[in-house]
Amino acid sequence: MPIASMTGFAESHGGRDNARWRWEARSVNGRGLEMRLRLPQGFDAIEPPARVLAAERFKRGNLQATLTYDPGAGAKGLRVDAAALASAVKIAKEVAAETGLPPASVDGLLALKGVIVQDEELAGLDAEHDGRDAAILGTLAACFDLLSKARKGEGAKLAAVLDAQMSEIARLTAAAGLAAVAQPAAIRDRLTQQINDLVVPGTVQPERLAQEIALLATRADIREEIDRLTAHVSEARRLLASGEAVGRRLDFLAQEFNREANTLCSKSADVELTRIGLDLKAAIDQFREQAQNVE
Repeated sequence: MPIASMTGFAESHGGRDNARWRWEARSVNGRGLEMRLRLPQGFDAIEPPARVLAAERFKRGNLQATLTYDPGAGAKGLRVDAAALASAVKIAKEVAAETGLPPASVDGLLALKGVIVQDEELAGLDAEHDGRDAAILGTLAACFDLLSKARKGEGAKLAAVLDAQMSEIARLTAAAGLAAVAQPAAIRDRLTQQINDLVVPGTVQPERLAQEIALLATRADIREEIDRLTAHVSEARRLLASGEAVGRRLDFLAQEFNREANTLCSKSADVELTRIGLDLKAAIDQFREQAQNVE
């Protein structure tokens, strides 16, 4: 099963009697699962079950779901709150006078939350609200299913990118291992040249020189870093193939990749190995950026 991205968009439509509605849902990257609902007046009861529907389908991402509702012809129980409308008109006039902007339109004022409300007496008698809300939630569930499908489609593309980046990191890790073979000789040549430049040739005993070369070569040994980088590549590929919500673990793994690459560069005593190490850091950074899109 492919991994899922945290980016996607979906919409679904529903209706009951004369009423029609539309859900629009979109999601972007997020550290956890956060959801914002935009509901018309009188639909607050939908919010708790809507959050349950989201939690059943998604693990991470910033979600926004918007409900557009048209009660249709013959709708009852709606009225204008005169006090709220008067306050809105007053504020609109003050803003227009201060800014010079055109005054608010009638439809704009009526669209403000609280200006058009449901008649409390009729609302208390409306036994069909529960059925209406259940139908609206059913449409939301369908919308979330489409959003999940869209996120998985994006995830399939993302998985291909991450797999290619893993191949590049694996290639550079292998190249670093080959380049490290030349480190002892490079250390010996550099240390010998430095000693010849600073002291009279022949005054340093060969045994002492060999000890210093061995000590420096031990400090520059990167075999542990190569082994850990290789293990991290295998773990990243396992996570990508699991089909689970592995975004957090991939992000942590990217940090471990970067730590090993930094150590490799700090131990480098060879120009070629340093160049490979810098290329490796760049590839790891690209992997980290893409991994942050994974659910």
